[in-house]
Order: sequence, then C-alpha cells, then structure tokens
Amino acid sequence: MRLGGRVAGAIEVLADIETRKRPVADALKDWGLAHRFAGSGDRAAIGNIVYDALRMRLSHAWVMDDDSPTALAYAVLIRQWGFSPEALSAEFADDRFAPPPLSDEQAAALAMRDIEDAPLHVQADIPEWVQPSFETNFGEDWLAEAKVLAARPTLDLRANTLKSTRDKVVKALERAGAKASPLARNGIRIAAGEGASRLPNVTAELSFQKGWFEVQDEGSQIVADLVDPGEHDQVLDYCAGGGGKTLAMAAAMHNKGQIHAFDTDRKRLAPIIERLRRAGTRNVQVHDDPRQLEAFRDKLDAVLVDAPCTGTGTWRRRPDTKWRLTGKNLEERLAQQQQALGEAAAFVKPGGALVYVTCSILPEENDQQAKRFCEEHPHFSIASVSDRWDRLLGKDAARPRISESGTVTLTPASTDTDGFFLCRLQRQS
Repeated sequence: MRLGGRVAGAIEVLADIETRKRPVADALKDWGLAHRFAGSGDRAAIGNIVYDALRMRLSHAWVMDDDSPTALAYAVLIRQWGFSPEALSAEFADDRFAPPPLSDEQAAALAMRDIEDAPLHVQADIPEWVQPSFETNFGEDWLAEAKVLAARPTLDLRANTLKSTRDKVVKALERAGAKASPLARNGIRIAAGEGASRLPNVTAELSFQKGWFEVQDEGSQIVADLVDPGEHDQVLDYCAGGGGKTLAMAAAMHNKGQIHAFDTDRKRLAPIIERLRRAGTRNVQVHDDPRQLEAFRDKLDAVLVDAPCTGTGTWRRRPDTKWRLTGKNLEERLAQQQQALGEAAAFVKPGGALVYVTCSILPEENDQQAKRFCEEHPHFSIASVSDRWDRLLGKDAARPRISESGTVTLTPASTDTDGFFLCRLQRQS
C-alpha cells in the first residue's frame, strides 16, 4: 500500500473507534481481518497513525479546527511525521486510494493557528477535568509532564535472570536494536521509532520462547524492585493480574522464599501459569480464591497491592482510555483501592510492609489514598523509599519525584518510563 491507502485505512479505524466507542486494539484487529491484502508494514503504519492521532487528539483538532478522523490523520502527518501540506498533495495526487485533500477551511486553520494560543489542557492533550489534578501533583511542571504523556513509548523488556543475563538478551536481540535500559537493573529497551516504522515482534524470538526475557515496562520493573523482598521472605502479590511483577520479584529472590500470586479475576490471572513455566519460576503459588489466603493473616513479610486505577500513567500506550475516563470512573477506582488496601493489610506481619502501587499519576489515587489509609489504620505509617532507590538503582540515576514523606512517582518526563506511584506502608513491630 502507498501512503494514501494507509492514511485512508487509519481514517476508517479512527471513525470506527469514534462511532462504536470501542478499544483501539479491537478496531485495528477488525480492520486487518477485513483487509487481508494489507501487509504487516501497512498494518503497522496504520496503527502508528491511529495511536499518534489519539495521543494528541485535542491539540490536533484545535490546530485543524476540526476533530474529524480525516483532520486528525492529516494532523499526524503534518505535525508529527514531518510532511508539508504541499508534499502530501503531491503524494496523494495520483493515488485513487488516498483520502480527500484538505478542505480550504482546514488548510486555513492549519496555516493560521498557533498551538501556543490554545487553552492549556489542549496544549497538554488531556481532558480538561483532570487538569487540576495534574497541577496539584506536578505544580509548575504539570504541562511538561502532560506533553510527554502524549509521546510514543519505547518497547521495554526485562531479562529473566533465572535463565539468562541482560547482556546475553541484548546480544540475542541485537538485530532488533535492543540496548540496556538506563534505569532498571535488568531492563532492555528498543526505541519507539518514528513515522511508519514498526517495532519488532519480540515474542516470536527463540530467546523469548526459552524464557530469557519478559515484555515489561521499565517503570513496572522498578516498582517491583522497590518491593525489595529478601531471598527467604514470604510475599503476597495481592492484585497479581498476568503476573509481571510476580515474575520480577521471583527472579530477584533467586527462586527462594515464597510468593503467593492472587487475583479474584481469573481471566486476568490465567496467563501467569504459562509465564511461570516459561520463566522457570519455582517459588510462586497461584491463588484465585480469597479463602486460600486465610492461613497467611498477620504472617507475611511484604504484601504488594498493585491496585486497580485509572491508568493515567499508561496513556502513551493506551491513548484511547484517556478520552473515555470520567469522574465516575475515578470514584469507582478510589473505592476499589480502599477495599484492596484494607483487605491486603490483614496479611502483613508486625514489622512487615504493605507496598501500594498504581499506574496512575493522579494524586487522588496516590498520596491522598496513602494518607487516608494511614489515618484509618494507625498501626501503619509511610516509610521513605529514597534509600532503597539509591541502593537498587544508584545515586546517579535519573530521579523520580520523591515526596517529603518518601513516596515515589515515576513519569515519562522524569524517568522515561510509564507513570507509576509507589508507597511503602510499614506496619509497627
């Protein structure tokens, strides 16, 4: 397919997402099934246009004075991919599959409008109602933090030290452009690429099948590291999901001690079984029934609560969720977090730690939630993780946002990771 056909395909997908209010991954998959003639490069290019359009939907629509799928697709090519309107007109001139040209109104808006004149939430490409939360969390830096959340993310991997080393994995993935990550101890990174470039399918690699690495954002690796379990500790991953952090902790514990991976959602938990087998992990027990945890009350050294959240820290990877988020969604997540923290706290032994993690950057879900928990559970208090950060990641490493109380917020702007929050809640001895 030529560029015109790819842009037209992206416009179809964007229209489908808008009309049917469906996840972007589902819309792209259905488009591919309905257009089997499109090659992998075509599908990757179309996906890039769609994701880029959704990441910067507000600013693209403002500059074009039009939020239609066609206007958004043109804005991606001009504002992000470096094409000029004249170059696109020439490119599409003899392509019968290309979208219609820019209208006079769109062309005039593009020529006259300066994004610096737009409202701040438009420049930030975030819903207007979350701007106050960003301001509370980041102060004067909120706009810069928001803008980086609209950029493309890297592809991050974690070397599984139970079977390999980071150097060995980097060498195995050399042709994919893999390099050692700048922060995570066992992290590996593949650059995001630009324009129509596509990321490699690393899960098709033999080294992945051998269990040498897992796909995991560097921020997720870091918060798993900051749980900092000892080799002989008893640990509970209370909202384990697919098991990414469970696997990382198991490797850090050198297959010693014991990790209990629990989730009430059996569908989310199901992938962990195959992942554990491939990784060669032997110190994990998987539970899907809360009754199976009763014997561990007041007995565990560390309990990780990777709580349900709005996912605002993952907007680079899931930009469609940015525009579906509502205040009601936030209220629901706050209630779920309070419930998960209250339930998980019962398993922490005196002197043990309850580690609260979200992939959100909203203060309502993070510092405010931790403060509320401590007020309701006075035998817990916030313990700083600053020393752990220095010991595990190095004093010269990029610094996250560490609050006065010692909570940690990772962001694309500060640590070049997804957005994560971590608070270590220590139970009194």
